[in-house]
Amino acid sequence: MRETDAAATVESVTQRYARFAREEAPDRSALYEEWARGVAAEPAVAGILARIPADRRQPPLVFAVTRMLGAPEGRFEEWADWLGAHADEVVAEASGRRLQTNEPQRCAALLPALATVDGPIALLEIGASAGLCLFPDRYSYRFRDQGAVTALDPEDGPSAVVLECEVSGDPPLRMPDIVWRAGIDLAPLDARAEEDRRFLTSLVWPGESGRVVRIEAALDVVAADPPLLYAGDATDPEVLRQASARAPHDATLVVTTPGVLPHIPRAGRERLIRTLRTLDAVWITIDPPALHEAGRGREGRPPVDGAAWGGFVLARDAEPLAAVDPLGAFVHWRAWRTEGTDAAG
Repeated sequence: MRETDAAATVESVTQRYARFAREEAPDRSALYEEWARGVAAEPAVAGILARIPADRRQPPLVFAVTRMLGAPEGRFEEWADWLGAHADEVVAEASGRRLQTNEPQRCAALLPALATVDGPIALLEIGASAGLCLFPDRYSYRFRDQGAVTALDPEDGPSAVVLECEVSGDPPLRMPDIVWRAGIDLAPLDARAEEDRRFLTSLVWPGESGRVVRIEAALDVVAADPPLLYAGDATDPEVLRQASARAPHDATLVVTTPGVLPHIPRAGRERLIRTLRTLDAVWITIDPPALHEAGRGREGRPPVDGAAWGGFVLARDAEPLAAVDPLGAFVHWRAWRTEGTDAAG
């Protein structure tokens, strides 16, 4: 790499980490904010991270990799010293990893939409990571609506994974009848593999209490009954069609895209949605307003007003159902249309 190109790459890292420290880390992780500010202020540290491919040097990914490899979770100076001593190892590991946050809490947001689908269900998730969101029927739920609690547990009793969620608007709440589950991911993770488990828990930002315990418990659930996980690019129509074809014919195929679409470039995202439209399947998704047709309005329905909606859009077949927290902390049921479904809103 020419000297001018190298300098430009380091400057790009500096700006990226400064922006992360300024706009993303505050109020979420004081440690990551400090580390990112340090990277932005130290060209030598930024130079190490510049060796990582641009699409693999996101601050949450790089910081997670260093913690997975044993970096001390202390002051920036301690972390930077450790990074300098383990630079080659970090560059190699980060270059082969992707951001694959797998939050089982999302199942609390998905469940009301799944409750609109008559079972049995064949569940296929795009961007499945280790498959933690493929087991909504194996987790316990405590839905709270102004003090009233709706408790749902698996058929065989309460789960070690208990998901708390605030709800309003009378969403349908019942356990889905899932008889088959599979996922597609560019690089699936194995809930039984210690290295993959450690990577997933390292992706939790320091200061986010409760998430590591919840993810570890969900990993145990998945490891006891691993789903089918296909390595491939779901924006390739053939990959999606081949995975869908494996679903049992006597079950309703439900394809979920909970939070993955914003991370797919627009051309691939639109190709994926076109393919979904050709399948004999229900499509359930969680996305930012206006990302695609679920939020844009059609057939006489006004578009979702992002400022007033109050969250991400939970949608079934591009019909908005609820405003939800992208990680499942709340569901505000606002179904535009309930004809032809079991939903009540």
